[in-house]
Amino acid sequence: MSIEVGSKLRGKVTGITNFGAFVEIEKGKTGLVHISEVADNYVKDINDHLKVGEEVEVKVINVEKDGKIGLSIKKAKDRPRRNTREQQENFEAKISRFLRDSEDRLASLKKHTESKRGGRGARRG
Repeated sequence: MSIEVGSKLRGKVTGITNFGAFVEIEKGKTGLVHISEVADNYVKDINDHLKVGEEVEVKVINVEKDGKIGLSIKKAKDRPRRNTREQQENFEAKISRFLRDSEDRLASLKKHTESKRGGRGARRG
């Protein structure tokens, strides 16, 4: 069986790393599902979504000249198209949540770094 971009295949998760999961799609052929291709939402820990030995459906998204195979779980799912109005509202909600979280992180970072500034331990001379 030849592996072509766009084809959907069943495979078994053989390994999990911080950046993705390796999936055996046929004997001896293994591809990588990058962490960004596991689910539609943000994936902080891939172990929350996949386990070694689990059977998954994947879509081949690229095949490199050196034989590396890029796979996607989220693109393998057949889902109905959403209308653009819903997508726009979804995008707006994500942006506002991102900005809110970002401002909170910056405030926390500033609070912690400003307390560490000062002359304690500095040479005088």
